[in-house]
Amino acid sequence: MFAAIKAKHKGVDVCINNAGLAHPEPLLSGKTSGWKNMLDVNVMALSICAREAYQSMKERNIDDGHIINLNSVSGHIVINSSDIHFFTATKYAVSALTEGLRQELREAKTHIRATSISPGMVETEFIYRLYSNNPEKAKASYSRLKALEAIDVANAVVFALSAPAHVE
Repeated sequence: MFAAIKAKHKGVDVCINNAGLAHPEPLLSGKTSGWKNMLDVNVMALSICAREAYQSMKERNIDDGHIINLNSVSGHIVINSSDIHFFTATKYAVSALTEGLRQELREAKTHIRATSISPGMVETEFIYRLYSNNPEKAKASYSRLKALEAIDVANAVVFALSAPAHVE
């Protein structure tokens, strides 16, 4: 993907890591394959994309780039739902990775910013995929509270990108 971006657009100035998924795999009975898939997408892919974006910026002397990790409120609190405890662990990892990235960017004497945006429930296909075997449970999840809309998250991204250089 990054090679194609380099060929077509010369490189990356902004990276928005928006991949994420969850499987209802509790800690006491979950399938290893589901856990591995969440780690691969939510942690490994995010880390690889951040690294490759930084390398693209460094290669082209971009010193004002931005790496935004779309995290989750689950990256900061443990919600009482066994279906998402492992997912929560991956999002705590995103919180730690974003802070580590921010620290490494400062050590590298760059002005590239690292931002974590942590929305609560957003009305997307996420919950319906999480509970693909139980659409009623997915629908009930949205009935408990007013969910954010995708535009709310997009607006948060635009705000982060448009914030002054000293705001991280």
